[in-house]
Parts: sequence; C-alpha cells; structure tokens
Amino acid sequence: MDNKISPEAQVAELELDAVIGFNGHVPTGLKCHPDQEHLIFPLGCTILIQAINTQEQNFLQGHGNNISCLAISRSGQYIASGQVTFMGFKADIILWDYKKRELLARLSLHKGKIEALAFSPNDLYLVSLGGPDDGSVVVWSIAKRDAICGSPAAGLNVGNATSVIFSRCRDEMFVTAGNGTIRVWELDLPNRKIWPTECQTGQMKRIVMSIGMADDDSFFYLGTTTGDILKMNPRTKLLTDAGPAKDKFSLGVSAIRCLKMGGLLVGSGAGLLVFCKSPSYKPIKKIQLQGGITSITLRGEGHQFFVGTEESHIYRVSFTDFKETLIATCHFEAVEDIVFPFGTAELFATCAKKDIRVWHTSSNRELLRITVPNMTCHSIDFMRDGKSIISAWNDGKIRAFAPETGRLMYVINNAHRIGVTAIATTSDCKRVISGGGEGEGRESQLSQLLNLLSRRLRRNQMILANTLFQCVCYHPEEFQIITSGTDRKIAYWEVFDGTVIRELEGSLSGSINGMDITQEGVHFVTGGNDHLVKVWDYNEGEVTHVGVGHSGDITRIRISPGNQYIVSVSADGAILRWKYPYTS
Repeated sequence: MDNKISPEAQVAELELDAVIGFNGHVPTGLKCHPDQEHLIFPLGCTILIQAINTQEQNFLQGHGNNISCLAISRSGQYIASGQVTFMGFKADIILWDYKKRELLARLSLHKGKIEALAFSPNDLYLVSLGGPDDGSVVVWSIAKRDAICGSPAAGLNVGNATSVIFSRCRDEMFVTAGNGTIRVWELDLPNRKIWPTECQTGQMKRIVMSIGMADDDSFFYLGTTTGDILKMNPRTKLLTDAGPAKDKFSLGVSAIRCLKMGGLLVGSGAGLLVFCKSPSYKPIKKIQLQGGITSITLRGEGHQFFVGTEESHIYRVSFTDFKETLIATCHFEAVEDIVFPFGTAELFATCAKKDIRVWHTSSNRELLRITVPNMTCHSIDFMRDGKSIISAWNDGKIRAFAPETGRLMYVINNAHRIGVTAIATTSDCKRVISGGGEGEGRESQLSQLLNLLSRRLRRNQMILANTLFQCVCYHPEEFQIITSGTDRKIAYWEVFDGTVIRELEGSLSGSINGMDITQEGVHFVTGGNDHLVKVWDYNEGEVTHVGVGHSGDITRIRISPGNQYIVSVSADGAILRWKYPYTS
C-alpha cells in the first residue's frame, strides 16, 4: 500500500472482515465475472470481489488512490484497474490474477488519471486511456506486462476521449470515443504502431458517455450526453442510424450493453433502464431505478444482469419479467456517525446526510432506512433500553424513531439555534444531552418534553488546549479522559483537576476524528484524515495494529460491545468492519 506507516513498521496489520460500500460514480465500474458467481466493483482504493450467492468478500488492495476504472478479461483470468493520482504524477494500472487474488504487474505510463481500460478478446492486449491531463492511448502486452505502443487519443481540434471498447472478435481493433471524437484503431504489431481512422457523423456533433459493441463486430453503439444513441459501422466508419427522434433519454445515455439476441440495454443519467432496438430506440421494456445508471453488466448471456447507480445501489434484473431486486446498498455521502445498541453487537446504526440506516452486523444487510428529506443528520444514539434511536439534525431538532419500524416517536423542537451537532443519552433513559452549532450543551428531560427544560448544568471541570477537539473518551474507571483532534495529538487528562498527564503523536498527517475505548479500558482505537485505523495499548500509549482500507477521511470509529469488531466509517460513504485483534 502507498499509505506510509513508516515509524510503526513493527506494527501488526488489522484484518479487514467486511466492507459495506460501492462507488457508483465509476463508469462501468460494476462487473459480473465470467464465472457468473461473483460481482467485482471498486470502493475507494480497494476492489471488492463479492460472491453473488453467499455474499463472501475478497479484497484486492494495491492502489494508493481512488480507483477510476475497471476491466475484466473475457476468460476471467485477469482484472485490470486504473486509479487517479495528483496532477503531474504517474497514475498506476494494476494487472491482477483473478484466481490467486494477487497483483501481477504495475503498468505506469499515464499521468494524472486512467480514464478507461479494455481487454482484447483473447487476453493478448490491454488498451488504456489517459485522463484529460494525459490524453494518450496505450496498448500493453499482457504476456510481457509492457507497453507495445501509444498515441494521442484524439485529434487536435476535438475534446478528450473518455471511453474505449475492444472488438469482440479481433485482437487488433478497438474504438475510442469522447467529446466530438469517435475513432476506430488498428494495431500494427510488426511496426509497433496503432493507426486511427476518424468516424464520420455528418452534421451531428455529440459528446459520447458510453459505448457498446455488437457480438459479431457488425456495429457499435454510442450513448451521448444529449440522450440519443448513434449506431456506427466499424468497417465503413460511417453512421448507420441515430435515435430516438423524440423522447430522448433524460440526463444522457450513461450506460449501454448489446445483447446476443439483438437489441440494447440502455441506462440513463436519470435512472431509467430500457430495453430497445435500432433504429427507433423506443422502449420495449423499462423500469425506473434510484440514481443515475453508471453500469450494466450481464450474467452469462444476459438472462439476468446487474445495474449499478450513482446512489450506490446495485440491482439484479431478470430479463424476461424486467423486474429489479435491490441486492446491495450503502451510503453515497459522508457518514457522520455510527453507534451500537447497548450490550449487543448484532446490529448497528449509521447516519449520512438525510438517512439513518440500521445494519445487520454479520451479513452487512440493511435492515431499516429512515429518511428525512432535505435535512442533515449529524449524530445518533440508541436509548439504553433499545426502544428508540435519538438523532440530531441541522434544523435544530432532536428526533426519536422506533428502531424496528422507523416510525417517528417524538420531536424536540428548537433544541439548538444553529442545528444540533452532537447527542448522547443517559443510562436511566430519561434524559438527552445535546450539543449545538452555537457551542452550548443542553439537557432535555423526556418526561417534560412540552416545556423543554433548559437546566443549567454546573461546570465541573474545563479542559483547554490549542486544538479543535474532535473526539473524547471516558476511561471506564472514570479517573481519566482521552481527547484528540486537529493537532493530531492524543492527550490523557486527569478528571480530578483537569491537568494533562501525557501526550502522544496520534497521526503523521491530518486530524483525528474518531476514537473509542474498550469496556475494560485496556485498548482504544482512533481514525482520521490519514485513512488509517489504529489500535492502541492504553497504558503503554503505543500503536499495536493498523488497518489499511479506507480511501476517504475516517469520520467515526466504534468498538462493538463484547469486543468482536471494530467498525469505521468515512467521508466517501464506506463502512468497514475489522476483526478485533484481541480475544476478550
């Protein structure tokens, strides 16, 4: 991994148990493996290989930054993935062995970003397209794991090429397309050259979003931002037809797949999934899904297929009845909080933007979703008796929901002027403690909801430090507290007189945003903007384990009751479950 963990080289690796997440913004990022048993998709720097029937997960880790594209060879033997990197730096393509689940080679030539990848039909070549700062197309030999040749992807007076697809029958022909450019390329192996031919579309000027090739190479289809489909002949390089004439696809044709039996599966940026045929492209079958469609991937010949959307939903659709089943879902915005109910690790709740979701821990299944439209939930807690989920919202209200049904039980209005940002409940289930954007803490007694008590809490002890505190934990024996925040330091404080006892260097880069301590007080965990999960020995003040897997800033972290798991959540919507390294 590229995450530097230099001073803690002797530290053990924390084992990743499961991931809830799918980056639905990667075009054609969701793939069904040719074995028809596994889905493969990116989440941050990690590739997930997930068994369709058993949900068992494997992880391919090797990218130092977010994965931007993914391809699987037709035999299923190879996976190729490309990443983004910082401007001016080389962006890696990694070639993986699917069966062994291991890295075969790093291919580094492009700068900034890998835009798209495609394998030739007999696994001989891989073609890669660089991003806007790079603009080149490169053909790689899979056997030699080396570049054969490269060329600028588009002409001088047009925009960038953003899509690439290989011929289905020949290893020497592929197509690139993008903003005002459609090119058919021929590979000339003896001379190590690729020769492009610009396709003619007459008066039509289009920006291509997606591309699909017919099984016999007779035609290829291009989905455009204006919501129409162009059908091209790769031999003559001429436009055959275009449509639909009326009722174009709203927000563009963002995904397109050719079916063996004829016809096309088309996905739009507005979430419409359609089966249609040339030349009219009128919907023969259609369903509306949630979020812009970015991937359509066939299982086998396409009797069943999977669809991925920008809202991180994965649907399974059977072709005959054209009905969708939601098989995976997760947050697609920053997760702000995670909490376990008192005394059980069986389920947990998370909140992000307008959603509170309750998850079954061992199966990663979403059990319940509570949505308050156009609001942001900042913090959640389970009441200790397990009868309600208390939540803090940016409209200054505290809302309580039933954890089984999601029914709204009651609302505390005007709890804080500038929104409620933090919340906790007392063990007798009679009070809620809340913090707000204006910096005040308040206590609300639940038996007197109507005349909200603003009881003044007497300040017992105050702690000051030159940092923005992001997290605080009480040692179970209640004689010390630990804090951390933007200064990256972990501080131990004496509760009795508020003095600092010791300070540790918590992270090499970036704020620490989340912290939790075991019920025994022997170990604690931290997570923050360095994307690393760290397990600490409380008394020694040393890191014992590090978990690498997040690609977004870690926002919160919790140890499950009974010390079975550590669950961490991040700004990219991911939820990661780690094996707790010690037996309790």
